[in-house]
Amino acid sequence: MKSLTEPRTPPAAGLPEPWIDWGKAIASQLIVWHHLAHYGPLAPRVAAVWPDLMGWLDGRALYAVQAFLVMGGYLAARSLWPRPGAPRVAAADWPARAARRWRRLMPTYLAALLLAVLCAALARQWMDDPDTPAAPTAGQLLAHLLLLQDLLEQPALSAGLWYVAIDLQLYALLAALALLAGRAPARWRRASALALVVGGGAASVLVFNRQPGGDELAPYFFGSYALGVLAAWGRAAGTAAGRRAAGALLLGLAGAGLALAWRDRLALAALCAMLLLWQPGRTRLALAGQPWLRSVVAQLAAISYAVFLLHYPISLLVTALLIDALPAGPVPAAALLELTWLLSLATGWALTQALQAPGLWQRLRRLTARWRHGTR
Repeated sequence: MKSLTEPRTPPAAGLPEPWIDWGKAIASQLIVWHHLAHYGPLAPRVAAVWPDLMGWLDGRALYAVQAFLVMGGYLAARSLWPRPGAPRVAAADWPARAARRWRRLMPTYLAALLLAVLCAALARQWMDDPDTPAAPTAGQLLAHLLLLQDLLEQPALSAGLWYVAIDLQLYALLAALALLAGRAPARWRRASALALVVGGGAASVLVFNRQPGGDELAPYFFGSYALGVLAAWGRAAGTAAGRRAAGALLLGLAGAGLALAWRDRLALAALCAMLLLWQPGRTRLALAGQPWLRSVVAQLAAISYAVFLLHYPISLLVTALLIDALPAGPVPAAALLELTWLLSLATGWALTQALQAPGLWQRLRRLTARWRHGTR
């Protein structure tokens, strides 16, 4: 999920990672529309007239998660492990790396969690819908704050929160593998790196990813994440031969998993990894088209994490407020879904801007220090 949680400021000229930006922009919108088609009382009204479209959004659009997993591995490798023989994680660094990742994830996550609890409380008062989360218990809230809700089998308070927990696990797991590879003798470091990442990816696609209920832990998803790591290593090689070697490894890894049990999600992850490895049309994708289009893509990529987490509580609130006044029929329901989508984009943009405001954390620390001083 680093692909979601580390938005970049839109560049002034062109996109330095066009496939990343386009991938984040498109995949995040697919996830939003998947949830709009899956939850709430509006989706059945629209599906009565457009069953194929709503069925695709409800089912296949969820596969966009694979793009985020691959992009997450790609970007995490560039930070933690840019080349097989050059891991950047020492024993003393691992806790700090994991803690830094947690701190990066939490501001948006906590804002989304608070909004989800408030919007669900309002929705329970204004409409009767089985998809609306019940009032949270203290244990449920604590589990969500610790990112342990799935492991502790606590009902989710909002859609998408599970991914934040998985992202943290995957990042910490890759950092741990980088630490292990770094401890190998220098002449064996590259081989150790490939063995750890490819071996871990193979264990995922051959075993863990085929276990029902295994999606509570990182090993279930590590196969797709490892494909992104291999793509990053291939890009870093800087030569066609290096990219071909990385491509052979990632296709071999994905192919072994697909030969054992075909999974559309794994096939899509392999395709995403190959796109990141070779980046066909990179210059054209970055520079072609109208400036406004490049700006829109960059902005959608920058707010993708916030939109990913905020759209469900926004959907609850909008539906609860307007459903009683909504005329019958699929067209008004579709219009309300579109309004929810646009408000989700606006809310995601506003939160992203607020969290990136200069001096925000310094002001919060000063307020916290004053509060602590006042309570003594």
